[in-house]
Amino acid sequence: MRRLFPDPGPVDPTRLIPETLVGRSHGPRPYLVANFVSSVDGRATVDGGSTALGDDGDRRIFRSLRGCADAVLVGTGTLAAEHYGTLARDPAVVAMRARLGLGAQPPLVTVTRSGQLPSIPLLDDPAASVIVYSGVAPSLGDVAATVHVELRDAKGLVLGAVLEHLKAHHGIGLLLCEGGPSILGELVSGGLCDELFLTLAGTLAGGDGPAIIEGLRLPAPRPVELRWVLGQAESLYLRYALRA
Repeated sequence: MRRLFPDPGPVDPTRLIPETLVGRSHGPRPYLVANFVSSVDGRATVDGGSTALGDDGDRRIFRSLRGCADAVLVGTGTLAAEHYGTLARDPAVVAMRARLGLGAQPPLVTVTRSGQLPSIPLLDDPAASVIVYSGVAPSLGDVAATVHVELRDAKGLVLGAVLEHLKAHHGIGLLLCEGGPSILGELVSGGLCDELFLTLAGTLAGGDGPAIIEGLRLPAPRPVELRWVLGQAESLYLRYALRA
């Protein structure tokens, strides 16, 4: 993989990403980075999921971000669509987390106002930890994962309040958001997303799938700061700083 901007030259994202993210903080809430993939024509999914858009470079960045995140935030719709399983399966990711003094598996965080959770393979993993912010006590049934349920009222389920609670009560300093588009829209609207890692896949997807952000309402287009551009084959890997 090559860095195209700034300072062109070969780079290893498994070293570059931890070096630039570990230790970041943001006062009362976690430092939040989002990781998404999009086709050239702006689609975030193919046949309801994002897997078909990713390539080897996207997977390297994806794994590097999971390797250094304290936790991973995912909406229930994305959990169901992507059939989430064990978050750190690759031995290199587990090894990265060990070098950084992190647990082998990052906790998964999700928010459900109804208390409904999709049946996903992750819940069958005894090594997995899940933090559920819910307005109603969820009916979990027989699960092997460790599930922490945080019952909250409507104000406590607003993402800003969830993030502050995550840092204060669960010690989450670096939070990775993997979707979906509605959650990213809410994070950006609230000035809660610090960085966006965006893979621009060298493909045309067609169809009518969503973009990476849905439901975002801004009075005017908001500028972002381009921090780097990496390239491999036909894809580009972009890192943006977002301004509140």
